[in-house]
Amino acid sequence: MGRYLGKRLLISVATIVGIVVIVFFIVRVLPGDAAIARAGPYANEEKVAEIRDKYGFDDPMPVQFVDYFTGVFTGDFGVSIRTDGDVLEELLIRLPASLELAFYSVLMATLVGIPLGILAAARRGTWIDGGARVFAVFGSSMALFWLGLLLIYFFFFRLRWFPGPIDRLPIGTEPPPMITGFYTFDAALRGDFGLVFEAFRYLALPVITLGFVLAAPILKMVRASMIEALDSEHVRTARAIGVPPRSILFRDGFRNALLPVITAIGIVFGYMLGGNIIVEFLFAWPGVGRYAYSAIQVNDLEALQGFVIMVGILYVILNVVIDVSYAWIDPRIRLGKKVSS
Repeated sequence: MGRYLGKRLLISVATIVGIVVIVFFIVRVLPGDAAIARAGPYANEEKVAEIRDKYGFDDPMPVQFVDYFTGVFTGDFGVSIRTDGDVLEELLIRLPASLELAFYSVLMATLVGIPLGILAAARRGTWIDGGARVFAVFGSSMALFWLGLLLIYFFFFRLRWFPGPIDRLPIGTEPPPMITGFYTFDAALRGDFGLVFEAFRYLALPVITLGFVLAAPILKMVRASMIEALDSEHVRTARAIGVPPRSILFRDGFRNALLPVITAIGIVFGYMLGGNIIVEFLFAWPGVGRYAYSAIQVNDLEALQGFVIMVGILYVILNVVIDVSYAWIDPRIRLGKKVSS
């Protein structure tokens, strides 16, 4: 297991280096003058020249690359032209909000998608299967922005069941002392369950928006994997010798379909790391996605570079976790043996 993990870590480090290199060169080949973008549209030539000298835009490309590469791997992601703050520090402040939203959204999607996928596979061809497939179609085709607006209109504006899209807590409410960065966890650890309730109320609508859409791919993957597992020869043999249906469904069916299910959940969570910009903007959620959206509006290249690199690093870490989960579930993977379908 140690050798397998070491190999995966080496690949991950190489991937992160590749992400940094790609981000550097993509930004340099974009149209426009980076110095003018940082100085602003109304800056004079003297100010632009000062920016060029400060950031080394007149240096040869290899020198710029070495400075940038060294800076990233020492924690220097640059300074935001919008806030004049350290990009890495600003991203780390906002990261817990995004991770909390992602965690509960993926949790909801998993709790909905897996049971529906199992039921659809176990009752293939029935109304249950048909209903699950209709749900998957709606979830796959629903636009996040449209669904979020509908939820805000009905559950906040019309019914007043949930708070409006303003932040993570009511205005003027003191957040809990930071332990994990998740308000729900930190408030619970403090014993303030009233604050836990408020934090969940503000999470509800964005989580439902994302969870509904993300449940669709999980459902489809579980259903397809379960059907393939339940149609295998060893399952037919188990039925022939009188193994209880429940045991077949969960021990032989779901357990053998677990690897692709983990893949689906990992893909969904990876999407959440950088793909929830629309939802964070719509619900005024103070996460890294909203930070990136604000950076796009003012062409804040340093902030955008930092966002892309951070999301890339998180995605690589997520893939390592998924690979280790594979090796733990199926020893043949860490031993380098071929897994038969």
